[in-house]
Amino acid sequence: MTWLRLAFANLRLSPLTSAVNVILMGLGTASIVLLLLAGAQLSETLSRDARSIDLVLGAKGSPVQLVLSAVYHADVPPGNIPKAEAERWANDTRVGVSIPLSLGDSYRGFRIVGTTEAYAELYGGALATGRFWGGAMEAVAGSAAAEAAGLVAGSQFAGAHGLMEGGHNHQSRPYRVVGVLEPTGTVLDRLILTSLESVWALHGEDEPPARASGMDREAEHEHEHDQEHEAGHTHSEDQKAEHVHEDDHHQHEHNHAEPSHPDTEREITAMLIRYRSPLAAMTLPREVNASGSLQAAAPAMEISRILQLVGVGMDGLKAFSWMLVVTAALSVFAALYGSLRARRVDLAMLRCLGATRWELLWVLLMEGLLLSAFGIALGFLAGHGAMELLGGWLESTRGVAMTGWIWVPAETLLLLGLFGIGVIAATIPAVQAYRTDVARTIAEG
Repeated sequence: MTWLRLAFANLRLSPLTSAVNVILMGLGTASIVLLLLAGAQLSETLSRDARSIDLVLGAKGSPVQLVLSAVYHADVPPGNIPKAEAERWANDTRVGVSIPLSLGDSYRGFRIVGTTEAYAELYGGALATGRFWGGAMEAVAGSAAAEAAGLVAGSQFAGAHGLMEGGHNHQSRPYRVVGVLEPTGTVLDRLILTSLESVWALHGEDEPPARASGMDREAEHEHEHDQEHEAGHTHSEDQKAEHVHEDDHHQHEHNHAEPSHPDTEREITAMLIRYRSPLAAMTLPREVNASGSLQAAAPAMEISRILQLVGVGMDGLKAFSWMLVVTAALSVFAALYGSLRARRVDLAMLRCLGATRWELLWVLLMEGLLLSAFGIALGFLAGHGAMELLGGWLESTRGVAMTGWIWVPAETLLLLGLFGIGVIAATIPAVQAYRTDVARTIAEG
């Protein structure tokens, strides 16, 4: 205990130098810890959100964009695809589960997804309150979306075009929330789910909801088909939509009971597929991509590409952080070596008072280890604290769950490595103290 107090006393002799060394070590450590925590949780989040999806069918374009839009809902989709064509592949004997998605609108930055109840089951989603949709313009909100947007069972909201706020609102056809999902820790938490029919009706509806609400279920279904035919399949086909509207309205007056928009003309954004057998991965994607009309993207493959792109930036940041740690180690070495030169007479006097060479070696090593320990402790606290603050911001604004209250395996290796660097930085001054020549040092004064 005496030697530990002596080591503390020696560090207090130059408090500014000691504080700078601790801060440098802390900054480098905090940077590496933050990158390790963010990288581990990002990788886990990407893998978890795509764990139950083997293949995504969508429009031709970038497979990464298709996966980002259909699996992670973090990008705009490359386009729409015919529902009948997607179902032809979904009905293949090699496919076990298929889930259609229809995208395009959002509410306060949370994407509205037209799909089936099987999509919620894909992520283990269970209702916290309410029920799933049973009719048009009914929606179920994920936990993060409901909390951030203030949605509860019975709430009404109007969707807007695009992913960001500020798009054209469908004020004439608001959604009604009929249920809220329990938290799952997946992408499902930040989505608002509804039926495919609701999305189709919304983008094909030109009349106020009061007229539609007075119809029975069969007439409403026919009316939605008629009006989608009037408006066209997309918002960009205005002239074609007007022509179709005139023709279809005339047909509607003469034969209201006959649907004017066959299901074979419906479009969706993507189809999520789970294989019946792993062997399907060897043949099905290749056949889909060779068909010419659709593309197939494997989330696992695209995740690896995304992580490689992200990894390049993280590797650069880690390299910079390690430079800070090495700089801190050199600073510790310089401080201890300078202190040794200034205290060589004091060390010689300790030898005269009975201290052994090994005790002097241990004092210098303890000084280096104390500086390293304070810096490492500061760095780990700062790194985990910064991750917790960042995670809170991401969860409140993006619905991405990240926390600083975890310990990843890589941190153990980091801790051992940092202490090793601290020992190396203190070794040379400690060895110099061990080799102190008492008589010569006292004689030189």
